[in-house]
Amino acid sequence: MTTESAEQLTRLPRYFQIKLALSERIAEAEPGTSLPPERQLAAELGTSRTTLRKAIAELTAEGVLRPTQGSGNYVSPPRLVHVRQLTSLTHDLGAEGKTVTSRLLSAERIRADAELAGHLEIAIGSRVHQLTRLRIVDDEPMAIETAHLPGRLPGLVERVVANGSLYATLRDDYGIEIDAVEDSIETALATPVEADLLEIPSGAPLLLVHRQARNSAGVVVEWTRSAYRGDRFRFVARS
Repeated sequence: MTTESAEQLTRLPRYFQIKLALSERIAEAEPGTSLPPERQLAAELGTSRTTLRKAIAELTAEGVLRPTQGSGNYVSPPRLVHVRQLTSLTHDLGAEGKTVTSRLLSAERIRADAELAGHLEIAIGSRVHQLTRLRIVDDEPMAIETAHLPGRLPGLVERVVANGSLYATLRDDYGIEIDAVEDSIETALATPVEADLLEIPSGAPLLLVHRQARNSAGVVVEWTRSAYRGDRFRFVARS
């Protein structure tokens, strides 16, 4: 480290210096490795436990560390990659050898309010399928997806549950091909209900994705709200 770099480091907040030191240690560790107890780690890094905890809290929010109640802090596995094109979570992660399953949380036919009708480009009051699922990757809850689908789709719920993939069901059972999508991604904080389902602390960061999908004729066939765990996902967009 150069003298200039050392001087720049000393100007950083103390907790951030500790965070950088921890990041270097974590980068050399295998996923699942446990950090030393806080008292020992604070002594090794020459800092207070309060400062150490602030650094650990940021690394936890970023998905680098995973705390376990009564056990300690563990190095998290690499983030899952979801390629946001015309593909689904099942397709992207399945291609990486991950096991993707779903748990149906609710399914109903609702009347589109003004906002939903705008997204689907249909008349207000039109009947729409609303399907909410908990997406699970390798037995770990990862996302909550609420899909809205216009039109008559008889047996939709049973077919999606049997198939596991919404897009595959639309294509194979209803002849609906997704030709173009528009994704809007923002950050959000997990509500108590979302946190309980995703097994994360309330207020933990989420990646909130709204997707509008069209068929080859330009007709909107889907509008979905997806809440992904911010500590376990990153998205890649390809053109």
